[in-house]
Amino acid sequence: MRILVVLILFAWTGIVQAQTISTDAGPARVERVIDGLDVPWAIDFLPDGSVLVTELSGELLLWRDGETQTVSGVPRVWARGQGGLLDVMVPRDFSRTQEIFLTYAKDHSNGAATAVAVARLSTEGARLENARTIFEASSGNSGGRHFGSRVIEAPDGKLFVTIGERGDRPSAQDLSRHNGSVIRVNRDGTVPSDNPFTGQSGAQPEIWSFGHRNPQGASFDKRGGLWVVEHGARGGDEVNRVQKGYNYGWPVISYGRHYSGAKIGEGTSKPGMEQPEFYWDPSIAPSGMTVYSGKLWPEWRGDLLVGSLKFDMISRLSGSPLREVERIEADETLRIRDVVEAPDGAIWFASEGQGAVFRITPAN
Repeated sequence: MRILVVLILFAWTGIVQAQTISTDAGPARVERVIDGLDVPWAIDFLPDGSVLVTELSGELLLWRDGETQTVSGVPRVWARGQGGLLDVMVPRDFSRTQEIFLTYAKDHSNGAATAVAVARLSTEGARLENARTIFEASSGNSGGRHFGSRVIEAPDGKLFVTIGERGDRPSAQDLSRHNGSVIRVNRDGTVPSDNPFTGQSGAQPEIWSFGHRNPQGASFDKRGGLWVVEHGARGGDEVNRVQKGYNYGWPVISYGRHYSGAKIGEGTSKPGMEQPEFYWDPSIAPSGMTVYSGKLWPEWRGDLLVGSLKFDMISRLSGSPLREVERIEADETLRIRDVVEAPDGAIWFASEGQGAVFRITPAN
């Protein structure tokens, strides 16, 4: 078991464990909460205030009362390249069911594919019980790129999962494969009868939307709208408002270019393919995201907060049309992998660059 230390702000000692930064809403305090991590990928909160953290290598950690322990019973993960243990999600009914959901890279007949597992967290939090895979993408790939992957709970309890195209660009336009899609399933992995491609010959019935490249952030807004952020190539990172049955264009249209500098597909638009709500050029390498409630910063109500792996900051997007209005930066915001809102309205983020999890709160 690894015991990690919670760092506390000692206001009278001169020892600095927190930093005050400037934001458009006034000064904010950034505090290191969980330290000693390797490649933290996702975080989520239990009702008692404990925090679950995934490590890409395959470890699930539970932070409680200032200490961190390893949770046993995690499904075996394919930990290579961008693959490994990815997202963790605590559903709204956890207090009754004790269930959590994980996404991960899973061994497949021809490499690895994105998968979703559900398990019961033991009362003391030391182990997962009855862990089982409820979804596995239809085709694997031997490469280590573009797994996605977030799992979030819709207002009606359905699950939405983002899946990358695994570096196989044409597969994102192939409805017979799950690559490059957002899927929608029931809690047990079965297919809802009102999914857009249910009953369509040759189509994977779990698919909700397609034409995505590598979506690594997802969140619902107050009205139940689904927002997804995804990596472009060289330029063209996108924020999309995802809707039932829509095609988001990859790799036929894009605002970026291949890393070689070559043109992607047919340009930036095509009938029948959706435009992003916003795109970055140059790319910021977006990661996790949340739609902020406004609980501690009322000025940010409804804004999107998106982590950046490349530019070491949190991008705040607002307005209609959507635009980037602020970049929240600090020494701690190195290679942000996940951004979440805590139940009290604080903003938490996981930093690969720091190997730590931090909390942002108003400074006054």
